[in-house]
Amino acid sequence: MAFTAGTASAAIEGCPDQITVGTEGAYPPFNYIDENGNLQGFDIDIANALCEEIGADCSFKTQDWAGIIPGLLAKKYDAIIASMSITEERAQKVDFTNKYYQSPARFVGPDSMDVEISKQGLEGMTVGVQRATVSENFLRGEFGDVVEISTYDTQEEATLDLTSGRVDLVVADAIKLSEGFLDSEAGEAYEFKGPAFAQEKYFGKGIGIAVRPGADNLKQCFNTAIDNIRADGTYDKISQKHFGMNIYGG
Repeated sequence: MAFTAGTASAAIEGCPDQITVGTEGAYPPFNYIDENGNLQGFDIDIANALCEEIGADCSFKTQDWAGIIPGLLAKKYDAIIASMSITEERAQKVDFTNKYYQSPARFVGPDSMDVEISKQGLEGMTVGVQRATVSENFLRGEFGDVVEISTYDTQEEATLDLTSGRVDLVVADAIKLSEGFLDSEAGEAYEFKGPAFAQEKYFGKGIGIAVRPGADNLKQCFNTAIDNIRADGTYDKISQKHFGMNIYGG
């Protein structure tokens, strides 16, 4: 599915005037399709702000998460703006810009559950996680020998199984779980369990924009635009709109 944003005015010299962005469109509140069929979310607002700063017309194509890097490499789009963590494993396939936000992972379970997030505490439990994510890598790496892991195409499918009692816990990006689940009616009887996790070996160096290897000019255009929208207050305005705080991170 393709979406087109408005025309931008030229801003950064030497940058392209047309950019096609790949995104998942199924990861609220970061990127999702609303009831009118329009792409919405923090990632989308950031992408539009960056394209405007660059001086490019910005269009979007949605792609299932598991195929989002192959789609970039197949030149279906020029960049991925879809809350993708900058990890060494992914950096072997794509190039990344500097981060545009950072958020740890956390577990969520029922209010009534008393659980310690440790190998001993989780032993024998079933944990839901979106497949092909850094959260899945973390779960398998830290607890895969003591828990049963259920994987899902989308995070919403994982939390649905949590509310249906088919998994004991889910693990995902903390902001995603807070804004997309815990603050909803479906999440009223659930809460975070245990600490936040942000080990670099799993979660990388924040969330960045992926481009094809060798697309150095486009990467630099995005990096300059990220710096510019942070400096002029645009980034903070977008972040406050979606989360009531600045999520760029330290």
